[in-house]
Amino acid sequence: MPDKKHLLIVAHNPSPNTQKLVDATMRGAMHEDIDGVTVKHIPPLQAKPDDVLWADAIILGTTENFGYMSGALKDFFDRIYYPCLEHTEAMPFALYIRAGLDGTGTRIAVGKITTGLSWKPIQEPIILQGEYREEFEGQCEELGMLMAASLESGII
Repeated sequence: MPDKKHLLIVAHNPSPNTQKLVDATMRGAMHEDIDGVTVKHIPPLQAKPDDVLWADAIILGTTENFGYMSGALKDFFDRIYYPCLEHTEAMPFALYIRAGLDGTGTRIAVGKITTGLSWKPIQEPIILQGEYREEFEGQCEELGMLMAASLESGII
């Protein structure tokens, strides 16, 4: 079997509900029918440039804090931006936002940074808006499965 592809999940999970979103994303990405992808979740404050360089694709997850991404995700970008800038061009990525408001400011801010990195979104960001609902977990599970299956099959 050829070498496995690498999917990195960098998601901020400060609460039990946001931990459920990470768990659902991981569950989807590690679906039993997908065996050609190695999946890792690393919280943003622990993720390093080498983790990003290891990855073939990335799923970003953040809470919306004061109409912006979490400070943890911003710190992640601050630390990996220049070390990864010329080495991760065209990196496929996806984003989910756990939004108390509408997620717009967060989407725009992450979009500016990922555009600067020349990363390529595989779909529009998923905005999990309003009061927490269990259906958010299904959306994250589907996202994880989509990313891992697309990576395994060579679509991304």
